[in-house]
Amino acid sequence: MSSLQISLAVAGGLVLAAVVAHSAWTSRKNAPRQAQPESVPSEGSPAPLAETERQDPGFDGPLDPMPLPAPEKKLGLDALIDVIAPIALEGVVSGDAALAAMPTTRRAGSKPFAIEGLNESSGQWETPVAGQRYRVFQAGVQLANRTGHLNEIEYSEFVMKAQAFADAVNGSPEFPEMIEEVGRARELDQFASEHDAQLGFTLRARSAAWSPGYVQQNAARLGFVPGVIPGRMVLPASQAGMPPVLGLAFDTQAALSEDPDQSAIREVTLSLDVPQVHRAEQPFVRMREAAMALAASMDGLITDDNGQIIRAESLDAIGADLELLYDTLDARDLAVGSPQARRLFS
Repeated sequence: MSSLQISLAVAGGLVLAAVVAHSAWTSRKNAPRQAQPESVPSEGSPAPLAETERQDPGFDGPLDPMPLPAPEKKLGLDALIDVIAPIALEGVVSGDAALAAMPTTRRAGSKPFAIEGLNESSGQWETPVAGQRYRVFQAGVQLANRTGHLNEIEYSEFVMKAQAFADAVNGSPEFPEMIEEVGRARELDQFASEHDAQLGFTLRARSAAWSPGYVQQNAARLGFVPGVIPGRMVLPASQAGMPPVLGLAFDTQAALSEDPDQSAIREVTLSLDVPQVHRAEQPFVRMREAAMALAASMDGLITDDNGQIIRAESLDAIGADLELLYDTLDARDLAVGSPQARRLFS
């Protein structure tokens, strides 16, 4: 082999090596970012600061904490958002008989329907319970929800279900005028549609994509926990049993992938269902700070649904508007996070 051939072979080898190296480098650069192993302190050594003092970013800083509401009792019928028909009885009715007479579905069209009895022992209104005794009942149907207002057909279905229950327990119902109640439902629906708010921020990757594990690890550091649906996490409320403060969602298919480490996620969504979360949780402040913390730790940009970057002044304006919304709903006895608000805005 001539020296020229040897030189060409060496040069070809070097080019091939460079191509392979560049390909490997590009592959590593474009690979989704992976979750990192959490450091485990050795026995007798102090725990890392990040583990012992992990908190929502800035939430316990300069904010003035508001008192959280006391644990609420079970939701019941409320004349503010329900049509209520009292059912007089000829005598005391057992809870077992009432349960046997209950309709098979708890809806009239798209509106929740309920039967409550006045417990003879406790004097409290409740859904009938076996073994208890009741001296009067009431039937109710919700005036409005996010599907719209109670209409004439739904009201008629409510009357039929309530009447069938009353007949089964030897009761006599008294129904409000349909025209008045449907008119009240329209007014409530109009108010609700003008004062509903569901907020969302999109966090987009600047460069390298994220793996599901990487997103979950960074979100968990802020207090998020896995939700029921794959690809969803939630920030729990301070009270057990209350709706989550925030939601975080990413591609479900990526979460269900057989090899999630190679699933590339380029955006996640933070969401807040405003009427569902009590004001004392300061949900928008926590949403804003969670978005900023995730953007910093994951090298992302905070944008709206159209991909436009959300500036600090825009966030300030949203926060001010929410305070006005809170005050308006308070004045209507529909405070955010209250049982009435959660039912109406559902």
